[in-house]
Amino acid sequence: MASFVLERIIAASPEDVFDISLDVGLHLASQSSRGERAVAGVTTGTMREGDEVTWSARHFGIRFRMSSVVFDVDRPRRFRDRQTRGPFAEFRHTHEFLPTEGGTLMRDTLEFRSPFGPLGRLVDALVMRRHLVAVITERNDAIAAHFG
Repeated sequence: MASFVLERIIAASPEDVFDISLDVGLHLASQSSRGERAVAGVTTGTMREGDEVTWSARHFGIRFRMSSVVFDVDRPRRFRDRQTRGPFAEFRHTHEFLPTEGGTLMRDTLEFRSPFGPLGRLVDALVMRRHLVAVITERNDAIAAHFG
């Protein structure tokens, strides 16, 4: 399975960064370049343990839908989400919020696997990892700007 970790210091408390990271509106605003919409499940407000949402967005010129569930919520330290239906064979995202000098160290760990065996692994290595790093970086830019 492919994976990567991104870290960013946000000038806000872990509680505040945790809460905004579960906000559907902030997520949608951060992905406006992809025309992202929340089309089912929790479509507004702050998500909680067990909440599900279906996102619709354009990637590589194609509209995709991905449903995910929020779980393992431990405010303000961590929460996780995973794909329940969508384009990946597997997709898990761990969000961690660690107090640090100057605010919060926000750590995103993504683990993903595209379908189609060896072809999917090639896509992950050549295209998908770089694309997902860009997607999460845009989201994290929006979180940082919210507190900026």
